[in-house]
Amino acid sequence: MGAFWLSGVTLMAILAAFLGYVLYKGLPVLTPAFIFGTPKEIEPGGGVGSQLFNTFYILLLSLTVSLPLAVSAAIYLNEHAQNNALTRAVRTSIESLASVPSIVLGLFGMIIFVGVFRFGFSIIGGAMTLVLLNLPLLVRVTEESLRAVPDTYREASLAMGATKWQTIKNVVLPSALPGIITGLMLTAGRVVGESAILIFTAGTTVSRFMPDFNLFASGETLAVHIWYVMSVGLMPDRMRVADGSAALLVLIVLSLNIIFVLFAKFARKRAGLHG
Repeated sequence: MGAFWLSGVTLMAILAAFLGYVLYKGLPVLTPAFIFGTPKEIEPGGGVGSQLFNTFYILLLSLTVSLPLAVSAAIYLNEHAQNNALTRAVRTSIESLASVPSIVLGLFGMIIFVGVFRFGFSIIGGAMTLVLLNLPLLVRVTEESLRAVPDTYREASLAMGATKWQTIKNVVLPSALPGIITGLMLTAGRVVGESAILIFTAGTTVSRFMPDFNLFASGETLAVHIWYVMSVGLMPDRMRVADGSAALLVLIVLSLNIIFVLFAKFARKRAGLHG
């Protein structure tokens, strides 16, 4: 038991040291002018307003597409599909897709969305490629959440005259909602911090006009901006920009986690669950 406690405390200390260092270096940079300002290529004093907008825009687009697909697939696998060779092959394919490195998905997205569909380096190309990253995790988490709903809930609903679809919609999904929200939290964190996929699909530049809702505009995000600034950036204050971007990215991920946790607790309370 002591070894487990030691391991947990060690991991927490490492995480606290990492977050503390990033926030210590970056928080002094986070002024309104930096957060909402226009980025500059070769001059000091640039901001990350465009990258901040693109981060949330791409996150929203990717989740808008992947969430309905993932929930539908999980409902079919758990509530309708028989346990046969086809179902097992589908689950194996989902797990295999989850293990594919993100840079491979980025190359695939560049070939298909940038090249074949001629989207160019764009927000829509990056978002569609991120859907491939989101789906495996969302499907597996949603399916496990549906599987955790007791069969007695289904039986009681059917015994009262509800159809199978009404049972799924009004009983199973509300009970599984806290687990689905947890999957959304994990997925959102991965999307916000993803860079390899977006370098190959969304590009490393931003639109000159913000907010730009054009799906075919370039879509550099905060994570990509950090990579770009530290690798090929020409601005004299690139360390300042990188520190501020990293701290802002950490705060975004922490804020999203807190929001999803509160939402999950609310959903759990509404469903009459405990914990």
